[in-house]
Amino acid sequence: MTSVCLTLLMLASCQLDEQVYSSIYTANFYKTGADAQAAITAAYDPIADLYSGPAAVLVSDFSGDQTYPRVAVSRNTLTLFTYDVNYTAQRTAGRLFESPQQIWISCYDGIEKANWVIEKVPGANMDAARKKEIIGEAFFLRAFYHWMATKNFGEVIVKTKSSDVQANAYVPKSAIADVYKQIYQDLDSAVAKLPTHTASLVKGRPSKEAALALYAKAALYNQDWATSLSKAQAVMTNPYLMLMPNVKDIYDVTKEDVARVENIFAFESESNASVSGSTSSRSHQMVGLCGPAGSNGPAYGLTTFGSFFAYQSFFNSFDPDDKRRTLLDTTYIDKTGKTVSQKSITPITKSGVLVKKYMDPISTTGCTNNIPILRMADVYLIAAEAEAHLNGPTTAAYDYADAVRNRAGLGDLTAGLSQQDFIDAVLQERSWEFFAEGDRWYDLTRTDKFMTVIPLAVSDYYPVRTPQPKNKYFPIPQDELNANTLLTQNDPWK
Repeated sequence: MTSVCLTLLMLASCQLDEQVYSSIYTANFYKTGADAQAAITAAYDPIADLYSGPAAVLVSDFSGDQTYPRVAVSRNTLTLFTYDVNYTAQRTAGRLFESPQQIWISCYDGIEKANWVIEKVPGANMDAARKKEIIGEAFFLRAFYHWMATKNFGEVIVKTKSSDVQANAYVPKSAIADVYKQIYQDLDSAVAKLPTHTASLVKGRPSKEAALALYAKAALYNQDWATSLSKAQAVMTNPYLMLMPNVKDIYDVTKEDVARVENIFAFESESNASVSGSTSSRSHQMVGLCGPAGSNGPAYGLTTFGSFFAYQSFFNSFDPDDKRRTLLDTTYIDKTGKTVSQKSITPITKSGVLVKKYMDPISTTGCTNNIPILRMADVYLIAAEAEAHLNGPTTAAYDYADAVRNRAGLGDLTAGLSQQDFIDAVLQERSWEFFAEGDRWYDLTRTDKFMTVIPLAVSDYYPVRTPQPKNKYFPIPQDELNANTLLTQNDPWK
């Protein structure tokens, strides 16, 4: 694998084209609090690599049934399921930062760096409370990166040792059950060490509740309904965390501090003052992608390209009273104050629908709005789905789902639904709630619905979409297979 220590470059058996990710270890490092802080800052940086590109959002959203890209330098490979194990089109176009390969690279970069923190920071001479938190953050990050890897690639490498020697650098992949076993263990450690989520939590750092929310979501993907429900319920006991009254405020760039009552963990693209260093001074593409072409819609951003649209069928799926539909639009106001009609939004189609979750009319340098990763609406819908799997559509399951629906201005779910109909309704609720947040594709793959849902998500720009069973997981990048002879390709992609 490519996540190796700098010292391995001295070994004759190393590949000449290996990319080095962990170069922070020396004999004199990890001695002080400053060393420990620098090490955990490095472990956060791959999150910025994931979300600035932002592969963590686009890989899911361009594969799913909600949004699609304007073709630009091979950006349509995910939508048309035309990628290969070399990710040839993305490589040729210089767009690996939008591809599944970036997810693999970033995850194992982050895992390697987290491993060094977990191994070395316990011996640092520093404040005991902060040491405990840093180690807890590293366990959270290692779990997050392993989860991100397995939901994209299925059987992946479980790596819990730093690459200080060659034997630790090259590891075979594990069964999915073993990946989740490690994720659970790391999150148990994170929950025990991280602080409770309050208003004073440093921007960019995970809290105990962030670890519990990730635990609940990972367990949902693992079809471990009891664990998923219990962890989600544990998050709900925190009185600081809640659903914001107005769903649009979650995405208002001027209200991000207020929105932390719902955003449990996010990509903090504007957090220049964050002592965690997790996303300091890093921007992302979503503002530019979502806004109209030619920077023609000032409310969307100062520099926008018209490259990311919602399917008309997805827009039509909303109840007209659903406040979340106002985060999509079929018109916009141009620079002259004129209303641009839907047929003129983009030259590629007369049915373009603009996504408004990442509007940023004020930033002059990059994009300063956050990208949600874990938020309370997710916790409620996780609890609803897990409860329904365990006990059927109980009153509690309805209450969890209805909390999200009611916030959106909708009435309660239809009473008396069967178990499967209720679960399907919750999945639909997730689609409306989390569009353009990098979530939907994984809901479709973890429930094996992608083969039937995706062919229906078409437009005049993409009239035919034909996923294959092998597309449930992405192929492990050939570069990684070449670098690590113990690693084998996913069976459907061999």
